[in-house]
Order: sequence, then C-alpha cells, then structure tokens
Amino acid sequence: MMKRDDGGYTFTATPEDFPKKHKAPIVNIGIADTGKFIMTASSDTTILIWNLKGQVLSTINTNHMNNTYAAISPCSRFVASCGFTPDVKVWEVCFGKKGDFQEVVRAFELKGHSAAVHFFAFSNDSRRMASVSKDGTWKLWDTDVEYKKQQDPYLLRTGRFEEASTVPCRLALSPDAQVLALASGSSIHLYNTRRGEKEESFEQVHGECISDLSFDITGRLLASCGDRAVRLFHNTPGYRAVVEEMQALLKRASNESTRQRLQQQLTQAQEALKNLGALKK
Repeated sequence: MMKRDDGGYTFTATPEDFPKKHKAPIVNIGIADTGKFIMTASSDTTILIWNLKGQVLSTINTNHMNNTYAAISPCSRFVASCGFTPDVKVWEVCFGKKGDFQEVVRAFELKGHSAAVHFFAFSNDSRRMASVSKDGTWKLWDTDVEYKKQQDPYLLRTGRFEEASTVPCRLALSPDAQVLALASGSSIHLYNTRRGEKEESFEQVHGECISDLSFDITGRLLASCGDRAVRLFHNTPGYRAVVEEMQALLKRASNESTRQRLQQQLTQAQEALKNLGALKK
C-alpha cells in the first residue's frame, strides 16, 4: 500500500504467496483491524499468526481434535477458536509499545456447553461473545473480565436452539450484543439476548444452506449468503431492544437533558418499527 500525492492510496499485490506452513486445509483466515497480524486456521488443530510479510510469528495448538471455526476479535487483541470440544478457546496476541510482536498467551475459555461448538461471535467492542453448540443451546457471555487475574467470563444467558443438535449452525451477534441471529439449513432465527426469546424467523430464504451471516456496523441490517445471492433483513428485534432499553433508562433519568436524549432515541426506534410495520401494540 503506497500513498499517492493526492492523499489517496495505491494497492499492489505482493509478487508471491506466503510459504506453505499448514499441513491440513485452511478453514478460516483473518487480518487484524490494526494491520499488525494475520491469522490462519486449518482443519487439524493448528492456528498460525503471521506478520504481513509472510513470516510466522507464532503457532497455536488448539487441542480441539479439529478446528471448525476461528476468528480475530474486533479489538484485534484476541484470536478465538472452536471445534470438536465443548468450549471456545481465546488467546491474546501481545505486541510491545513500539508495535513489535511479543507472544501469544492463553486468555480465557468459554466453558459451559456439553457438546461440540458449531460457531461463535464477538460483539463490536469485544466485551460480549455468543456461541452455539451441538447440545442444542446458544449462550451469551460477558468477556469483559480480568483474565490476567484468572477471572473467567460470566455466562449471561442460555437459550434453546434444537436445530443445532442435528445440523451445523452459524451465528452472528449484533454490534450491541442485543440480538443473536442463528442460521440452520436455509433458515434464520433472531433472538433477543436480554430475554432469550425468539422474535423473528425467516424460513427457506436461500436455495442452499446458509454459509455466512453478518450484521452491518450499525446493527440495523443483517446480511446472509448461501447460494449465489446475498439477502438483507431489517433487524426489528434490535429496534425493539432499543425501545425496551430507552424506556427503562427514562424511568431512572435524573435530569432533563438526559431525558430528552433518551426520548429522541426511543422515538427514532419506534418510528423505524412503525415504518417497517413491526411496531407491537
């Protein structure tokens, strides 16, 4: 990436690939938002941390028996993975003050499922995580903990999702962690994470199994893909969650300026639901 005279950037592909280090097929790849490292995970138990020049900084053995999914957290501090075992393992990728790589250390684990974990996701601030397992449940976790003092994540909510016990599932967590989207086969189900209740279902929205789900950065839209199409859905449970939250905060608001700000957010969410024909009476 080179800066142009007009302030923009020119991108040029590097002349060669990274060296072949994995011994099994690569199932996931990610690049840290900070641009400091790249993560690749293969279907055995290996995760590699690379610098952007193709040098391996660290090798992680997940001990999952096999990896099914791995990802970098939005804050770029963590790498997490799940697989055949009933847990999600999270590591911290540590850099010095001058940006030099130091080490990869175990941060914490999400323990509580009784069968293999299909998938997991981070909230936008990395303070919440969600997971879905073959045991037929999904779980929401508080990961804003002092793991360096051996503090474990807190389990905030467990919900039932029976489809997960028979078919592989994918999930997406809204940026504010208020809504969980679960996909099984070609259908999508949206849950309110505060109450653990299913609020919306979209049946057979793709001609094939859904291969990926993602909320946009605002949390207003959910995108899915599974065949040759990308489909967008309005996140109505997200608007309803805002309505609930603002109504609760209004009751405790201590000054007028705060009340006005909360009322404005409440009105905007109610208007959005009204325009979508999803305002509950």
